[in-house]
Amino acid sequence: MKKHNHDKLKQEFQGFYRILILTCVVVALFSVAMIYFMADPTMSTFKSTVPDPDIVSVPAEEDDFDKIEDGIHVRTGFVEAPGMMETVQNCTNCHSAKLVMQNRMNKERWKTTIKWMQETQNLWDLGKNEDIIIDYLVTNYPPKKKGRREVLTDVDWYELKD
Repeated sequence: MKKHNHDKLKQEFQGFYRILILTCVVVALFSVAMIYFMADPTMSTFKSTVPDPDIVSVPAEEDDFDKIEDGIHVRTGFVEAPGMMETVQNCTNCHSAKLVMQNRMNKERWKTTIKWMQETQNLWDLGKNEDIIIDYLVTNYPPKKKGRREVLTDVDWYELKD
């Protein structure tokens, strides 16, 4: 009699665990789907016929993707000079242009850094672009002797009121 009750209890627990596991799987899939759709609201499966005011469509002729103003590439802030587009195309795929510009190095250090990125960060072979990029960076963003901290410039000072 006890064995019969034990087997029946075991079957009930197995059924309960199956339902629990199925529920967990459904909740996990629903959570992943919600994260996916919330990350990019334009990917919603429910397309609205009302335009979203937060999503601005820019005609191709007004696109600032490669626009240059006052000798500066608008999208990245790079100085317009030979080698700029090679630098934009190869460096800003992985990190911001600001990171590139702040790392002012000489030719040897850039070569070492590129080699390190290729060995450890999956940077592709730059081929002939490597020398073009390094020349661009060394010419337009040469190393600076800064000391401990750069001098503050163009600061709008104000007085504190008691």
